[in-house]
Amino acid sequence: MSTAPAPREFDTFDDAFDVDMEFAPSVDDIAAPRSPLQFTPAASAQPAGAAPQPQPPLHAAPLAPVPAAPAYAPDAAGFNPVGDVVAQAQASLMDTGLAFTGLAPASNIGEVSVPRIAIHVFAERQDTLASAERAAQDRRLSRATTQIRVGGVAAAVETYQHEPTPPLIIVECLKDPQTLLWEVDQLAEVCDAGTKVVVIGATNDIILFRELMRRGVSEYLVAPVQPLQLIAAIGGLFNDPAQPFVGRTIAFVGARGGAGASAVAHNTAYAISERIGANTVIVDYDLPFGTAGLDFNQDPLNGVADALGQPDRLDSTLLDRMMVRCTDKLSLFAAPASLDTDWDISTEAFEEVTNQIRATAPFVVLDLPHLWSPWMRRTLISADEVVVVATPDLASLRNAKNMIDLVRQGRPNDAPPRLVLNQVGVPGRPEIPAKDFGAALGVHPSLIIPFDAKTFGAAANNGQMILDAGAKTKSAEAFQTLAQIVSRRELPMVAGPKAKPAKAGRAEKAKPAGGASKSLFANMFKKR
Repeated sequence: MSTAPAPREFDTFDDAFDVDMEFAPSVDDIAAPRSPLQFTPAASAQPAGAAPQPQPPLHAAPLAPVPAAPAYAPDAAGFNPVGDVVAQAQASLMDTGLAFTGLAPASNIGEVSVPRIAIHVFAERQDTLASAERAAQDRRLSRATTQIRVGGVAAAVETYQHEPTPPLIIVECLKDPQTLLWEVDQLAEVCDAGTKVVVIGATNDIILFRELMRRGVSEYLVAPVQPLQLIAAIGGLFNDPAQPFVGRTIAFVGARGGAGASAVAHNTAYAISERIGANTVIVDYDLPFGTAGLDFNQDPLNGVADALGQPDRLDSTLLDRMMVRCTDKLSLFAAPASLDTDWDISTEAFEEVTNQIRATAPFVVLDLPHLWSPWMRRTLISADEVVVVATPDLASLRNAKNMIDLVRQGRPNDAPPRLVLNQVGVPGRPEIPAKDFGAALGVHPSLIIPFDAKTFGAAANNGQMILDAGAKTKSAEAFQTLAQIVSRRELPMVAGPKAKPAKAGRAEKAKPAGGASKSLFANMFKKR
């Protein structure tokens, strides 16, 4: 926020300022000369330190009648049509558990990343206080320290006369625009250089917004505000301009050992990279028993272990050396799969490595082990998408319920975790029906993967993915569907079962039969 002193008297608009026709002066006003429009009172008309006197409204009469439009009450407290629409969309999304759609939902702000900063909030409305408290508990603000206080701009001015200002201040003022601008000027006098200020007001007015931006305010929101609005506004202020994007993290965890979470994670990541065409990174955090190297027929390097041992030294060049390139769009951060070392790594190291990897690709698939520790809890809660893989038995039901309840509690502003039922239909095994399984958890299964021991076994032994080993199987179709769900993207070309693109794709997979190589690289070269 700018720390320049308050504008002096008769601080008028620039001549080239664009004003909509509805704010143009009437014929009578043009005939009768009057003083220019002022955003702040004249210094002679107001003693120093005193509250401003009521001023005429900012809007003049329109020049000509305009077509009828919905009632517009910019000064009414609580007027925020955009916020109301976002809130309704968010509520309906949470209630219905909306799965994949062509458009990203309103609450899809997983790319927000807020650094370790201090945030002070001075709110007047009770709902603003509640939204700020809920936003402070969000996973995206987990690294920030948030203090919430009752009071508006006057309370902030009083506070910062005796203490330094934090990197971000959020203040609320429900008064008229004249008073709001005057209080913002008072706040600017006590703010340190580099402090960012977000103002929450009651007036939905573009002229007020532009004037606040001109005075150095970083963002202006209209009350009432929702938690996700605050989070998005804060994240937008601290995005790194040198970093083009922050990748979306998708965490896969098994409800119990042997549920097949790693196989589901690897095949889904492969489908995202090959079928959707997005750059993807697989991170195998199962350091002693990770299978990502085996599944992709790659010699595992100590990539994850080396990165976790020196998280402060990581950069894009070092990360690229630690990764194994499986395809043009898929990279592997393999685990060492060694028992020679006792892996005692801090939670902060896992968090820092994950944040560094997010800057390398749009999608980061986290293959999490079946264990429980502080870093596992932090990783699950901080991930943009959580997928719990379970088998239809009682042990998986109990563990999945515990995981989903914990993740829901730690992510109050996010959709619930997704449930994938794997190994459904094992011959001779009693199973809990999928409908009853989802009803007990309160989460409808996003995907049901049928049991196919022959296809999965052959793919695992040959170091292949299901899309290569059995492109025509139901499991391959399931992984393509799951890839669309978690990535929230559609396939580049949607073709029916009899369409030519689908036939061509299957024909290419069937070519290497007479002793030809079936490796992934051979298929890629043939396509070119």
